[in-house]
Amino acid sequence: MPFLRSIFSPIRRCSAACLSLLLAVAPAAPARAQAYSARPKLVVLIVIDQFRGDYLQRYRSELSPRGFRLLLDHGAWFPDCYYNYANTMTAPGHSTLGTGAYTDGHGIQANEFWDASRSLTHKVTSVEDERYRLVGIPSDSTTPATPGASPLNLRATTVGDELRLATQGRSKVIGISLKDRAAILPAGQAANAAYWVDQPTGAFLTSTYYRSNLPAWAQAFNSGPARTQAAQAAHWDGHGKFFNKVGITPAGNEYEIQFAEAAIQGEKLGQSPTTDMLTLSLSPNDIMGHKFGPDSEQEQAMVLGLDHDLAGFFAWLDQHVGLANVWIALSADHGVAPVPAQAAALGIHAATVDMKALVASVNAALNARFTPGQSVAYLMPGEDLPYFQLDPRVFAPGGAAAGVTEKTAEEALGAALRSGVDEQNTAVAHEQATSGKLPPMLQVVGTYTKLQLADGELPQTPFGAELAHSYTDRGLWYTMLVLAGYQMEDLSGWGGKTGTTHFSPWNYDRHVPLAFYGSAFRTGTYRGRVEPVDLAATLASMLGINQPSAAIGHVLTEAIQVQPSPVQTR
Repeated sequence: MPFLRSIFSPIRRCSAACLSLLLAVAPAAPARAQAYSARPKLVVLIVIDQFRGDYLQRYRSELSPRGFRLLLDHGAWFPDCYYNYANTMTAPGHSTLGTGAYTDGHGIQANEFWDASRSLTHKVTSVEDERYRLVGIPSDSTTPATPGASPLNLRATTVGDELRLATQGRSKVIGISLKDRAAILPAGQAANAAYWVDQPTGAFLTSTYYRSNLPAWAQAFNSGPARTQAAQAAHWDGHGKFFNKVGITPAGNEYEIQFAEAAIQGEKLGQSPTTDMLTLSLSPNDIMGHKFGPDSEQEQAMVLGLDHDLAGFFAWLDQHVGLANVWIALSADHGVAPVPAQAAALGIHAATVDMKALVASVNAALNARFTPGQSVAYLMPGEDLPYFQLDPRVFAPGGAAAGVTEKTAEEALGAALRSGVDEQNTAVAHEQATSGKLPPMLQVVGTYTKLQLADGELPQTPFGAELAHSYTDRGLWYTMLVLAGYQMEDLSGWGGKTGTTHFSPWNYDRHVPLAFYGSAFRTGTYRGRVEPVDLAATLASMLGINQPSAAIGHVLTEAIQVQPSPVQTR
């Protein structure tokens, strides 16, 4: 296929000598890991944005020997890894991988959320911090004046934080991604730096939370040929944003990896007297996946292109640090649903909800309940599944519905949401009544108020545990609407019938890969349910440091090399 062949038009390729060297490398004999003595020298955490766990099995026969298969064939691979919460989005997922906790531990419930103490005109992003400013915005950027960014909202430490604490700051921790939240959150509060791109131009930025200017190596990278090469590989003509146009192609992954290599050299990672850490979140799969879906030709191309680029990256690591001195951990922040129209064509009860109509129906119902004859906007703007936020000004003293309690308001919102979904089903059934087989109907699994979530008034089932792990006290008064599997909001903004999304409690959104590579890990495929929170627990244990402050994961002992017993002498 032409699209598949085009991904192998390289920005840069590792030399044959590097690849030959890598193929000759075997994991070193087990040594007692100790972050305090640089064993290993470098830990690399790779997070692929929107990378469902079945991809590695689906495309395994097409993968190169030393890309993903370095971990599958020579590392410890857990093919049955599932998040145990419902907040399957970028910011919560990256926070979970770094902290070993879920939202109820690390506090990040979405990419952006309402915070009445900071703004009632716009949602606050998961890393937004107006106390700081951005550093490195190029003069030709069209980025509007925006606040800086930091891990302010992250309520738990990460593996990187605990590494920095354990070594009194001697270890270096760096986070990299195209997205600010994906660079900042997995690296943590004490990271030396986090870097992400200016969306219009693709230049890498940071924030004054970390430093007052870009280091010389980052400035050199931004002024070098990498951006132009990435743009050419993506066939970008300069119209639109680099983030959207290059970031949706395999060229975006290679661009990030190039910057990671520059960071390793520029910061001398792996040359410290203690273990260093790099978190690398690869964003293009998410940008592309929303538009084309997990079963598309574009997804296959993205997976195979990334496989090729990872092979080059691993060869580069072997040449510059030595793979015997490196541990690699691989996972993803969330999965993704199939395109609803494609799933429905196979008989799955996939459907989409018209959010604009649902919001209008809810507002009408709440007006009828609390403010008859009026047209009050009860919901905050920009609503999306699964949370519907009530405007606190409506219920404040002097507001149109002053005196209504939170419990009453949230329960009324839940009833209005269920009624609104029923209205859409009735309309669809009426329109299709004479056209043969009816399309799938929307199904409400449940509505859960903020107070119910806070008090733990949830089903005493695994599903109830997922909801409990998704709760934080952030946000306004709200109610959570959970639709049945394969049902989601209208996707016209993501490309109409080809688009899809995530952020549900269902397995396709929760299933991600989990794999480790390095001398400390026992090669094998380990089946049986594990969770992404186990990644942080396992790394912390093997490094000999404290687990992150809110970590709840288990150490995956089955995948750890058995250490030789010390020789006994008399």
